[in-house]
Amino acid sequence: MKTKAILGLAEVNTILDAAQHEAEANQWTITVAVADDSGELLGLRRLDGASPMTAMISARKARTAALSYKETQFFENMINEGRTAFLSAPLEGLLEGGVPVVVDGRVIGAVGVSGVKADQDAQVAKAGIAAVL
Repeated sequence: MKTKAILGLAEVNTILDAAQHEAEANQWTITVAVADDSGELLGLRRLDGASPMTAMISARKARTAALSYKETQFFENMINEGRTAFLSAPLEGLLEGGVPVVVDGRVIGAVGVSGVKADQDAQVAKAGIAAVL
């Protein structure tokens, strides 16, 4: 029987705390979402002043990154480079800022961030992930 790493409550809280710290250090108002490997939401934190819309977007970025095993930047780049037919794919959150959490070569979940520029969203997500790896 195989075993796999998972994101437990302690890891989810560590990710949320580290992402919040990164955002606050840069004076960014964001929402960060953490999903399991099936894309289901494990935790979400919307910082004071973040738009309500960022909660939905961050959760969808996390889901897409978890299910695709790819950073959502991959999809944003593909679409921006002219492959607009991909917009009909049954995924949402195709903007940069969703990052898979990879342990021993396996995706165990993902983090999605929304609220600032695309590369800044990704920076916050990666800071959250770095706190647990």
